[in-house]
This record gives sequence, C-alpha cells and structure tokens, in this order.
Amino acid sequence: MNLPNKLTLLRVILVPVFMAFMLFGRDREWAMVMGLIIFSAASLTDMLDGQIARREGLVTTFGKFADPLADKMLTTAAFLVFMDYGFIGAWPIFIILVREFAVSGIRLAAAADGEVIAAAFWGKFKTVMQMISIIAGILMLCIPVIPPDTTAVITAILIWISVLFTIISGAEYIIKNRHLLKLK
Repeated sequence: MNLPNKLTLLRVILVPVFMAFMLFGRDREWAMVMGLIIFSAASLTDMLDGQIARREGLVTTFGKFADPLADKMLTTAAFLVFMDYGFIGAWPIFIILVREFAVSGIRLAAAADGEVIAAAFWGKFKTVMQMISIIAGILMLCIPVIPPDTTAVITAILIWISVLFTIISGAEYIIKNRHLLKLK
C-alpha cells in the first residue's frame, strides 16, 4: 500500500477518534482542542494524499474511491457533532448527504462501465469549504470568550455557505456525467 492510500486510511481511522473527543468531551475545553487538532490533521491528510499521489504517480483506483469516501466520513461526522450541539438542523446535512449519495451512485454507474471518475474542481472546492467551516466552528468552541449562541450562528452560516457549494458541485457532477444515467 502506497503512502497516499495510507494517509487516506489514517483519515478514516481519525474519524471516530475525532467524534469521541467532540461528543464525550463536550464540556471540556481540552477535548475541544483535541477535536480541533484531530480534525485539522485529518483534513491535512486529504490535501497531502492527493498531492503526493499526483506528484509521485501513485494515483490508484483504490485512492480514487477511498479518498472521497474518507472526506465524506470526516465531514459528515463533524456535521453530526454540530447537529448534536444544536448548531445546525437536519436540512444542511440532508442536502449534503443527498449530493454525496447521488455522486456515489454516478461513480458506481461509471465503474460498471469500466470508468473511474476522479473528483472535479467544484467537488474539491466544496470539500475545502466544508472543512474550513467545520474548523472555524470547532475553533470558536475552543475560545471560551465567544458566547455559544454566537458560535452556533456563525457556524450555521458557514455551513450553509458550504451547502451552496455542495449544491453547485452536485449539479456540475450530474450534468457532466448525465450520459452515465441513461435516462430513457
């Protein structure tokens, strides 16, 4: 197994660790800081695995499949934490998951035709925006001078902005790959 794929697997392993710190250490500042560090490190592995894979010619079918899955696991875990905290409702998570299921379905259809679809610009941008909004939300939790209500509002706004990019990237993905849907 090459280094980029190991980084992707590390990201998957970090997801439940991140959730544990955020949910079980909810009222402990040190746990929030650990959650922030773990999420940030996991997000960094997303950037690194792709760069290393392309630079070193280590792009694999496994990586093309596992990398976006690891991203979805990481961001969904954070959104569920924010929902548990009462920062966001079910709608943004629902919209994000619908997009992710649709894209995964298209990827499966492509795989059935022997085609592997790598992430496009808007999909990558969407992931970056989601990760930035999540890191900002967790960071505000780590700063005790920011009132929880303010943190909740700012986090919700940032997540809804990332939802907008989620919709744009999903629409682009469907339009670009509509030939795979074979609607007749």
